[in-house]
Amino acid sequence: MFKKLRNRFLIVNLTTISVIMLIAFASIYVIMYWNVQNDINMDLHRIADNQQKSPGGAGHPGSADPPKDNRPMDGGTPPPERSISFTVITDANGTLKDKDSKFTMDDEFYTAALKEALSIGKDIGRFTLDDSRWIFTVKPMGEEKIIVFLDITAQQKILTNLIYTFTAVGLLMLIILYFTSRFFAGRSIAPVREAFDKQKQFIADASHELKTPLTIINTNADVLLSNSGDTIGNQAKWLLYIKSETERMTRLTNDLLYLTEMDDSRTGLIHSRFNMSDAVENIILTMEAVIFEKHISFDYDIEPELTVQGNSEQIKQVVMILLDNAVKYTNPKGAVAITLKKQNNDVLLSVSNTGEGIAAEHLTRIFDRFYRTDTSRARKQGGYGLGLAIAKSIVDQHKGKIYAKSVAGESTTFYVQLP
Repeated sequence: MFKKLRNRFLIVNLTTISVIMLIAFASIYVIMYWNVQNDINMDLHRIADNQQKSPGGAGHPGSADPPKDNRPMDGGTPPPERSISFTVITDANGTLKDKDSKFTMDDEFYTAALKEALSIGKDIGRFTLDDSRWIFTVKPMGEEKIIVFLDITAQQKILTNLIYTFTAVGLLMLIILYFTSRFFAGRSIAPVREAFDKQKQFIADASHELKTPLTIINTNADVLLSNSGDTIGNQAKWLLYIKSETERMTRLTNDLLYLTEMDDSRTGLIHSRFNMSDAVENIILTMEAVIFEKHISFDYDIEPELTVQGNSEQIKQVVMILLDNAVKYTNPKGAVAITLKKQNNDVLLSVSNTGEGIAAEHLTRIFDRFYRTDTSRARKQGGYGLGLAIAKSIVDQHKGKIYAKSVAGESTTFYVQLP
């Protein structure tokens, strides 16, 4: 599936870029073509006008000494130095009477050029003679005609070379773009692949978590049905098992629904500025009894009157999740510490505990749904691996950051940075 997606992305990308390149190259060529044609026509008409004004004079088209800057002068404008031109004079019937050129040419060449021009039957045209491209124009002069010929082989070669250059550059660019697009197409679909894999893993994990309590409920129901004649009092433990697993499934489904609501961009929560210091202290008060019962050393440092913009109940839930995890995973007679302080323009909350710590390879994944560094231990603690995922969703909605640092075998610290 992802290979097809990458190839489709690659085809669309190459097609789009190819069309853009084609339009760009065509536009450049058309502009260049019309510029060249305009220059040719201007040179041709200037030569013809100059020849009409001073036939055979110093400014005739074959002059070997044109002005360096090729700009109009009093005697007319000669062609650029790269151009070869000549003039023939004919009578009304097209018979050659005279020719004017500073370049040495055979008489047969003048005759052949005149024949080509007359065969076209127009006052201006083009033809190929001896592998050279020529343009001509016919100007009347009394009972005679002046036909001016201009060699445009160089200009045509420029246009032809331009096509070859565009073709070569286009092919080279397409080859480079193919490999570049292939590389970036692979990188572009990587997040899609990752999200798809996470979704599959999420479904598998959720199904697994729901399967266990459902199996227990089904088994206990079978036991009850097999002893249908017994009293409820004698079978109370089976009912308690069913109730316990039902509550477990309820907590799981509630957490899943909460995560779905957090992911739904349409869910709008009222955000207001509230006292973060008071919120953290309230959570500490609710957890003190649990901490005391586990004989854990607890220390806290709360900077007073720190406020943040957000939803106070959600932020309290984040603090509760982090503090509850710290208490659960602290080693016997360990220590838990919580601090809240201002850091530049942000508020930084840190919750740390001593214990086994978290290996470096797990730190980037502990906020994934259903992810556990130690599956058997987490299940003994009654967790599903959703708490940190919920905390991250809440912090992300508040445009904050949540991350963890750990020293294996010593301690773990979770940080929440809120603007």
